[in-house]
Amino acid sequence: MHRAGPVPQRSESTPAGRLRTDFGQRRKTAMANDLRDPARPRDPFFFGYGSLVNRATHDYPRALPARVRGWRRVWRHTRLRELAFLSVHPVPGAEIDGLVAAVPGADWAALDLRERAYDRVALCPSTIEHRHPERLDVQLYRTSPAHESPPDARHPVLLSYVDTVAQGFLQMFGRNGAEAFFASTDGWEIAVIDDRAFPRYPRATALSAFERGLVDQQLDRLGVERLRG
Repeated sequence: MHRAGPVPQRSESTPAGRLRTDFGQRRKTAMANDLRDPARPRDPFFFGYGSLVNRATHDYPRALPARVRGWRRVWRHTRLRELAFLSVHPVPGAEIDGLVAAVPGADWAALDLRERAYDRVALCPSTIEHRHPERLDVQLYRTSPAHESPPDARHPVLLSYVDTVAQGFLQMFGRNGAEAFFASTDGWEIAVIDDRAFPRYPRATALSAFERGLVDQQLDRLGVERLRG
């Protein structure tokens, strides 16, 4: 039986906590400036398709469900990271669900730091569907083709990462959306380290028994190999 362990909380007195607080305050200031100055350029948005779908992992504003055409999720390893993570690759006719959220003041620094080892790519407006009333400038992150390779036994995926992503899809899109996440992701010929008891993913979230069961069911259906953490 798999159990989710406690998730360490970041103290605001730590460097990481102070950095998070600093960027959070800068985002609030940028939003206030936009309200005072209607002529100010509109904020850009990002499209999240993995852990960024889980709102518990960030506090970027004006987040809404979205769908992008022409891309599919895929598991990738990059030589810039020890473990494998989600990326996207172009696939004509494909669609993936995710989340769009604003980057106030076009201050990408905190998000670029979080998504290090990824390149930021601008999306064509005609390829994205969302509920925002205005046209958006949207970018997504993908691993650099120059650095990427498929995951292998030396560069597996953390179950705590899969859990966090799946929880985000479940909360935003319901059970069908969570199951669609697994179906619309390529590269499940991977090894997954079962680290639920002691999550190694820094933004891991605690899952309910139902959420854990859904993830386990989907991984079993896909025949994913699980290794002890």
